[in-house]
Amino acid sequence: MKRIVFFGNSLIAGYGLNNPSVESIPALIAGKLRSANLDYGVINTGISGDTTASALDRLDRHLSGNIDIFVIELGANDFLRGISPLDVSHNLQAIISKVITYYPQAAILLLGLALPEWAHGVHGTQSQAYQNIYKDMAAENKISLVPSFLKGVAGKPGLNMHDGVHPLAAGYQIAAENIWPELSKLIDRTL
Repeated sequence: MKRIVFFGNSLIAGYGLNNPSVESIPALIAGKLRSANLDYGVINTGISGDTTASALDRLDRHLSGNIDIFVIELGANDFLRGISPLDVSHNLQAIISKVITYYPQAAILLLGLALPEWAHGVHGTQSQAYQNIYKDMAAENKISLVPSFLKGVAGKPGLNMHDGVHPLAAGYQIAAENIWPELSKLIDRTL
């Protein structure tokens, strides 16, 4: 069985959902794989509150067994805490480099985050620098990218919890649909 590892923060963990084991992004992707009769296991290693630095610190324990596709979703907590875009870039690069070193054959998918309207200007000029991190990382490392996996969800009150950050179940469903086209290209390459 091939394996896809989702590595990220609360947006991968499924924070706030009634049943993350069936409603989180990795669970929804696993359902799509089953429906398509694809023999893939999906591992959810999301931890609420993770920054790129804390994720880097825990990365080694998730680099075991076979990994065919490694999906990275990080950076939202860094932005909310005002961590410099340069530090975020360095940490993401270290994560990507380590995955490539351990699994040179694995495909890597980076999930980008477009800031919702309310977030622009929160950290002044750094907001634009955050926007560029994902496309720059994808281009530099020649890895796949979903530029904004929360497209159509971020900033929409009816699709997010009261905190304005975490999606409701319907929002996670849209996010999984946003990820699926790029992920399915990688799956086709691993078959």
